[in-house]
Amino acid sequence: MLDFKKIFSSIADVGQGLIGKKIIKKDLNTALQLCNDLISFKGVASGIAIAREITEIYNIFDTDQKLNFFKEINKKFSPSKNEVEIKITEYLKEKNEKTLNALGSAVEGNRQELIRRLNMAPNGTPFLVSMREDLIKFLPINPELKTLDEDIRHLFKSWFNPGFLRLEKITWDTKAAILEKIIKYEKVHQIKDMNDLKRRLQQEDRRFFAYFHPVLKDEPLIFVEVAYTKGIGSSIQDIIKPKTDDKSNYDTATFYSISNCQDGLMRVTLGNFLIKRVVFEIQEENPKIKNFGTLSPLPGFADWFLSLSHEKLKDILKDYEISKLDFLRSATLKIGDPKMLEEKGAIKKLVVHYLINEKINNKPLNPVSRFHLGNGASIHNIILNGNITDYGYKESFGIMVNYGYQLDKLEKIHEDFITKGIISYSDKIKKYV
Repeated sequence: MLDFKKIFSSIADVGQGLIGKKIIKKDLNTALQLCNDLISFKGVASGIAIAREITEIYNIFDTDQKLNFFKEINKKFSPSKNEVEIKITEYLKEKNEKTLNALGSAVEGNRQELIRRLNMAPNGTPFLVSMREDLIKFLPINPELKTLDEDIRHLFKSWFNPGFLRLEKITWDTKAAILEKIIKYEKVHQIKDMNDLKRRLQQEDRRFFAYFHPVLKDEPLIFVEVAYTKGIGSSIQDIIKPKTDDKSNYDTATFYSISNCQDGLMRVTLGNFLIKRVVFEIQEENPKIKNFGTLSPLPGFADWFLSLSHEKLKDILKDYEISKLDFLRSATLKIGDPKMLEEKGAIKKLVVHYLINEKINNKPLNPVSRFHLGNGASIHNIILNGNITDYGYKESFGIMVNYGYQLDKLEKIHEDFITKGIISYSDKIKKYV
């Protein structure tokens, strides 16, 4: 009979030979050898120690070393095409659970298993989130790494399933460490300092919610800021400044900022679950709030417009005299230029065209629009001078967009958008389509 105690003891001894103080070189080759050990049988016994050593070596890598590490593990642990073909043949010959599982393992390869075992390291999850943040930066000029990224993202979708997340209402009494990170992570409307944050948190007509993961202590994953308004908000300056008017007539929750805090969780869907959960919380707390919508930025619109040829612009606006929009191309364009309102019809038509017709991979080019439409929202209104700041004008000439969340139509709108590419919009938008 096999003595498993001795086997695991010897494996542990071998593992210790490659980790800890006995390592002389903390280089790429050592890291790759440790990755081999981690997914081998010896990784069962010494997995935590080996994973820890890999993370420590990775953390001292420079940019080129990190890129080479990703390239090597992507090749080394990718599925073997020959092995997949063999398992397909075996499955076709004998279709049962055993051959199906073997085929599934062959198709998956060892990349996902490597990531799972790296997660055994102390602080393994935050390390992997940070590691993916590095990986994402390499993707534009190293498209062959997309398969590795897809494997990591696939695992993150399970690990960061909303069922594991904790929703917290952020108040001025929230831990200072979290409040400091909120200031750092706000990406839509900058929070200048603690006093600025205090104004947003202490007003009676404001709500602030964030998702947390139990493993990432005091690290918000994503947060949303909400203002109670009469109708959907139409000016970010009005929303952010302190309120003095009567709050009893508020009937709408306007989501005016949604910020993803961890770049390593990009494209791991969290925002749509957050909005739906927050809607439920608000309805429970304040039944008077019947309507839900956003006051959203329009990032990239200015760059898109400035890149348009005269021919494309004329094709969009038809008989309109396009020279009237030359002021938008002027280096001396000033915030609040009256021509914005004078030419509002043409500008709104351009925005609607941009939101509905400009696509990438058959989805809206604008990322904010893509997010809300995919979440079941409708384009409700185009707001000129919604954000009269330098940043607002640089991004979109100060234009913002209201997206409406009609709770009784969310699922239908979402399904139509995902399966048929149908974009929902209000009557206010129809005349510009």
